[in-house]
Amino acid sequence: IISRTLESGKSNATKIVSMVEELLAEAQVSLSMLDAIAASIGPGAFTGVRISVAVAQGLAFGADLKVVPVTTLEALALQVIDSPERRALACLDARMGEVYWGCFVWDATGGVRSTQALRVGPPGTVTLDPGTHCFGVGRGFSVYPVLATLPGVASDASHSAALPNAREIARLGAVRLKAGGIDAAELQPLYVRDKVAFTEAERTAQSSL
Repeated sequence: IISRTLESGKSNATKIVSMVEELLAEAQVSLSMLDAIAASIGPGAFTGVRISVAVAQGLAFGADLKVVPVTTLEALALQVIDSPERRALACLDARMGEVYWGCFVWDATGGVRSTQALRVGPPGTVTLDPGTHCFGVGRGFSVYPVLATLPGVASDASHSAALPNAREIARLGAVRLKAGGIDAAELQPLYVRDKVAFTEAERTAQSSL
């Protein structure tokens, strides 16, 4: 798979379209030759999520393509779920002392499947069902090392620093396209967090939990 990686930054919105054009040229294909577009819908930084969804919609509209939504946590989980027996705990730094997180298992039709709703909260609120064993993945583990001490969680340095990758988003998109994509107009961001800032009183309440 041909891919490009770019850390988040203020200039990403102006770079992403040119990166798409470079990739298509390198692969010697045009947008109209694609079957669909796999789109990252979050959770993550509000601006980044909006840019991802908007660019995917624009490309899909222009080429009359379907889109396949994939969450960032699903893409992380796929990096370590290499067999039906393995489970993953995917955690991303959500800033403000919190993490986006979810537990995932292998799924024949969707690649990976969440065992519960995706959540956001302080690292201390991340919990597993008793007796569950998961492999931890995502930068949330390197930012909040306490996550690696959860009973039943194993990880390593490389996966603790992992970020969602277009490679896994494309893999999940290809698997899920077999069940059909959605119209670009239906693509919606998944923020999980409803607020990007807390009042002083809310910060105090959060720190007391």
